[in-house]
Amino acid sequence: MTDASDDSSQDTFISHLIELRSRLMRAVLAVLGIFVVLFIYPGPSVIYDFLAQPMLASLPQGTRMIATGVITPFMVPIKVTLLASFVLALPVVLYQAWAFVAPGLYRHEQRLALPLIVSSTLLFLLGMAFCYFVVFHTVFSFIAHFAPQSITPAPDIEAYVNFVLTMFIAFGVTFEVPIAVILLVKTGIVTVKKLREVRGYVVVGAFVIAAVVTPPDVLSQILLAAPLCLLYEIGILAAAAIDKRKPAAPEDEMDAAIQAADDQTRD
Repeated sequence: MTDASDDSSQDTFISHLIELRSRLMRAVLAVLGIFVVLFIYPGPSVIYDFLAQPMLASLPQGTRMIATGVITPFMVPIKVTLLASFVLALPVVLYQAWAFVAPGLYRHEQRLALPLIVSSTLLFLLGMAFCYFVVFHTVFSFIAHFAPQSITPAPDIEAYVNFVLTMFIAFGVTFEVPIAVILLVKTGIVTVKKLREVRGYVVVGAFVIAAVVTPPDVLSQILLAAPLCLLYEIGILAAAAIDKRKPAAPEDEMDAAIQAADDQTRD
C-alpha cells in the first residue's frame, strides 16, 4: 500500500513538472515570437530611440548619449527590444502561470482568471506609461535644471537602459498593488478592516521603498510613493466592494465540500 502511494505521488510530481515545462515553453515562445517581429519591424534602433526620447529632450542642444562599450551600440537596442517583447507578451505569460495553478483551485476561484490577467496587464502597462510620460520627463528636466553650467551631461546608454528598466519594474509592480490587496482579502489572508488599520505603516513603507528604488532626489521618491499610497486606497475600496457581494454560489459550496471530502480521505 505504501509503495503504491509513493509511486502515485511520484507520478503526480513528474506530471506537474512536465506541465510546468510546457507552460514555460509557451510563455518563452510567445516572447521570442514577438521579439522576431519587432526585430524585423520597426527594428531595435527605432524602439531604443523612442525609449531614449525623455533623456534626449532634457539634454542641451546638440548633446547626445554615448556608448563606452565595444558592442554596447548593438546589445543595448537588443535588450530594449526584448523588454518590449516581454511587455507585449505579458498577457500570454500571465495566462500560462494561471493555467498551471488553476487545476488546484475551486471553480469560483478559476473564474477570476480573465479579470485577473486583464487587470494585471493593464495596471502594469499603466505603471510603465506613467513612468515614461510623467516621471522621466519630470525627473530628467529637474536634474538638468540643477546641473552646473560647467558640466556637459553625456549619459552612457547602458547605464540609462539599466536605470529605465529598474524604474519600469518599480512602477509596474507598484501599480499592481490594488490586485494584491484584492487577492489578500479574497483569499481570507487579511480583512479590509485590518488593511485600514495598517494604513500608516503602508505610507511609511511606501516612502522607504521609493527611497531605495528611485534616484536620491525627493521628487522621484514622491512620484513613486504617492501613487503607491493612492493605489493602496483604491485596492481597499475595491476589496470592500467585493467583500459585500452575495455569498458563494451553490456550485462553489459543492466544490468546497468535495475538496473537504478529498482532504479527509487523504488523511
